[in-house]
Formats: sequence, structure tokens, C-alpha cells
Amino acid sequence: MRQERGDISAPKGQRIVSILLLEDLAIVPLLALVAFLAPGGEDVTLMDRLLGVGIGLGAIAALVVAGIYLLNPMFRLLAASRAREVMTAAALLVVLGSALWMQLGGLSAAMGAFLAGVLLSESSFRHQLEADVEPFRGILLGLFFLAVGMALDLSVIADNWRLVAVSVLSLMVLKAAIIYGVARVNKADHPEALERTVLMAQGGEFAFVLYSAAFAVGLLDAENTAILNAIVIVSMALTPVMVILHDRFKPAAKVSLDGLEVPEGLSGQVLIVGFGRFGQIACQPLLARRVPINIIDDDAEMIRAAETFGFKVWFGDGTRLDILKAAGADTARAILIATDKKDITTKIAKLVRHEFPNAVVLARAWDRAHALELIREGVDHQMREVFHSALALGGEVLEALGVDPDEIGAISEGVIRRDAERFALQMTGDIYSGKSLIIGNAEHTVQAAS
Repeated sequence: MRQERGDISAPKGQRIVSILLLEDLAIVPLLALVAFLAPGGEDVTLMDRLLGVGIGLGAIAALVVAGIYLLNPMFRLLAASRAREVMTAAALLVVLGSALWMQLGGLSAAMGAFLAGVLLSESSFRHQLEADVEPFRGILLGLFFLAVGMALDLSVIADNWRLVAVSVLSLMVLKAAIIYGVARVNKADHPEALERTVLMAQGGEFAFVLYSAAFAVGLLDAENTAILNAIVIVSMALTPVMVILHDRFKPAAKVSLDGLEVPEGLSGQVLIVGFGRFGQIACQPLLARRVPINIIDDDAEMIRAAETFGFKVWFGDGTRLDILKAAGADTARAILIATDKKDITTKIAKLVRHEFPNAVVLARAWDRAHALELIREGVDHQMREVFHSALALGGEVLEALGVDPDEIGAISEGVIRRDAERFALQMTGDIYSGKSLIIGNAEHTVQAAS
């Protein structure tokens, strides 16, 4: 879910992933506890149980030592064969062997498989192994949940639906309170603590493994196992609903303006709206020529970071007319729109063209269609953000192939000229106008194949 939300690499996403990994690691002592509590008959003494615990701990220690000192040499030897199938088979053998070893030590095979995964993740060949098993991950995950669903006894759930409902509510409320409290104690702000609570209040998938192990050794009967599995499944099913409600009703994030200045009565020859990676480069020729410029952006963190590199950026929303006037748009000779969102750029361009007709308006275009849209909104000059950099890189490829630099320059000028002609045709036609001006490779590919 974190990956779908696009923030798994953000600090808060990394913190949640770390917590979830710790939750998964908790399955190891819990499975060991299940083995310890397993009924063994009247003849089983406390000494026998302690001996079993010792054997189990010894098996875990032996597996960890073997993983640390033997996995890398083994995979290094197998990697010399340069056969992906051998690496995949070896990883599968490690998992099956670990599961068998744990079972021989009186513990759960599931614990052995989990420990094998942890040890493989610490191997130097983890990226190669991850790439090899990636095609099977979705299938195996689907089979796992399919097996869980087939293990449910719906008649038992129907007979105990009140117990299931109350248990789900109690589980999620109690876990949510603990997660939120721990997050706040560790100095997470309220929005992050609340988001963490919503995302993690459900039961974990390793609960199925734990309940199955307890059922296998006789700690749980079939009815209780079905009820416990149903509680976890319902809590997991409710999580997407909670996330949707959280995202819909959460208050808008408040931006801290501490240390930031809003524009007021500014004047300059050029106003730059947006100071991301595009605006930072676009301002360099102006500053090198000592042209007076004003810069506004609505990203507080970026403004603070820019200040450390010697830039003065005012905090302001470029879609607001009062902010543009305060930033000097009514006296600027040129207004450069360098925002990184197409709809925002178009909205600002329309506003600027209407309110400040004497200024030359220049804008960063996302792609060709966006460039055409900006021109139709009255922008005087537009620049597709990757056009010239891609053209320059293509020239570098030709130079690497030994083509004369003068010829490369002539070729690049020809590409620019054809692109401009095609753009002019598209202004009066549609996106397919001037298609004949594109140099395609389909014809050459067909000739080479024949």
C-alpha cells in the first residue's frame, strides 16, 4: 500500500516499513512459544520442555551462523555458472532446507522459511535473487491468501458473527491507540501519527501462520482457528476503507512559515514562478548577467533548502493574482513560469497573460501537447523541458561514434528546424499534423530484417 501511495521512499514511509518488519520478526519468538506450549501428554516434564526450548534455540543459532558464513560463498560459487535458474533453485533449496531444519529442531517449518528469507535478504546477492523471484511473487502471494480463505469455515463465522465483529473493533481500536501513542511519544507529529495508525491498525498476515501452527500442535481447535483468522481478515479488509476516509477527511496540511517571507511591493525585470530543478537552472544566465529577478514558490522546504545555496525565494502561490502583484508581476518585463505541474502552469499562464499583457510570458512545457496548449493560452515562448537536453545527448552519442562535430551541429539544427515546422503545422491542425517530418526507424528496421 505504501508503494501505491508513492511515499515508500519518504522518511515517514521508511519508518512505517521498519515497524512492519519488526512486527514480522516478532513471529519468530511467537512460533517458538507455540512449540513450547504444545501439549505433549502427561509424561512430559518441565525438564523435557526446557530441553526442547534449548534444542530449538540451538537450531535457530545454527541456522543463523550458517546463513552468515555459508550463504555468500555458496552463491558466489553458483554465480560463476551465470545461470539464473541455478540461483533460483539454490534460493528455493535454502528455504526448504531451513524449514526442514527448524522442523527437526521441534519448531515450525514456517519459522525456518521466514528465517531463510531474512538471511537471504542480508546476502550480497539479494538484488539478483529478488529479481529472479519477482515473477513468482504475485502468484505465491495470491496462493497464500487463497489458502487462507479456503481454510475458513464460513458456518462457524456465521454462528459467531457478533464475537467476530466485537473482536475486530477491539483489535483495531486497541492497536490504533497503541500505535498513535508510541508515535507521539517518539515525537511524530499528529498527521504522521494518525496516518501511521490508519495504515497499521489491522492484523498482520503472519497471524495466519501463527494460528495454523497453534492448530497443528493442538493449542487451538478448528472453530477458534476459524474465528481468529476471520478477525484478522476482516481487519485487513477494512484498512483500504479507513485509508480512503482518512485521505478524504483529513485537514489540509498546514505549511510552517517560520523563517519564510511573503512577497510585498517587490520590483524587478524578471519574475520567476516556481523554483524546482527547471527554475534553478533557468535563473543562472539571468544572475550571471546581473538581471534583477524575483522568485516565488509555494514549497516551504524547497525555499529553506534554496537559502542554504545562496538563493532568496519568497513564499507565495503563483495562481493567486495578489501574490503575483506583490511579487512585481505588474512591473516585470518578463515572467517565467517554471512550475512542475501541467495544470498549474497552464492556470498561471492564463492568469498572467490576461492580467499583465505588457510582460513577455515564458513557460516550461511538460510535453508537446502541453506546449501547444500554452501557445494557445497566449504564452510568448515555451520550452519543452527535455527537448534540448535529449537533443544534446543524442549529439553526444554521435560524437562517441566518431561523427565530426560540425556534422553533428548541422544534424541537430536540422532536427530543430523540422520540429519547429511540425509544431507550426500542429498549431493549425492536430497532434498528427506534420507527421512526415519525423524521422522514424520503422522503414529501416523492415529493410534490415529483409
